[in-house]
Parts: sequence; C-alpha cells; structure tokens
Amino acid sequence: MARKFKELERKMSPASIASSDIIYRRLKQDMALEELRDALRLTQQHLAETLQVDQSAISKLERRTDMYVSTLERFIEAMGGRLEIRAVFPEGSVRITQFEKLAAKAT
Repeated sequence: MARKFKELERKMSPASIASSDIIYRRLKQDMALEELRDALRLTQQHLAETLQVDQSAISKLERRTDMYVSTLERFIEAMGGRLEIRAVFPEGSVRITQFEKLAAKAT
C-alpha cells in the first residue's frame, strides 16, 4: 500500500531530513527539459499548442542533446521562464548577454 511522504518523513531523524533537503535542492538545480516540464506540471501537448508545433516535436526537442539557443529560449519561455546563459569558472560565473542583444535586434 502506498504511503504519504509526510507520514514517512515523521519517522525520519532531523539529520536525515536535513540531508534529504540538501539532496532535493541539488537535484532541483539540475534537470533535463523533460524533468523541468514535469516539475512544472505541464504536458507536451500544452507546450506544443503554445509553440504552435506538433506534440511529437516537443518530444523530440526534449531528447535532443544539441539545439539552437533560440529554440531552447522559446521552449523555456513557453514554460513561463526566461533563459539565462552563464559561463562558470572557479573564480565565479559570468552571465553571457550576447544572445539577448541578438534577439533584441531581430525584433
């Protein structure tokens, strides 16, 4: 029989809960597009309608490992977000703005 998470959590020690929370936050920061869409409770069909494409195009896009920045940007915007591209170095990260400037020129 399935049990509710809160029921299981009540049996966990505070240290276990803290450890679980750390893992959850780490996982939440790293997601594939399909996982992100699922986490936002959006369907492929909903995104397809928003982007005016077939549902199969959304499925293919979620499985791609390489795509145009503009395609990824449209996908993220269809989910209600905004795409930011960062370069991460040991000294810190830098937000890359080149693509924002190109998009502004196109409109």
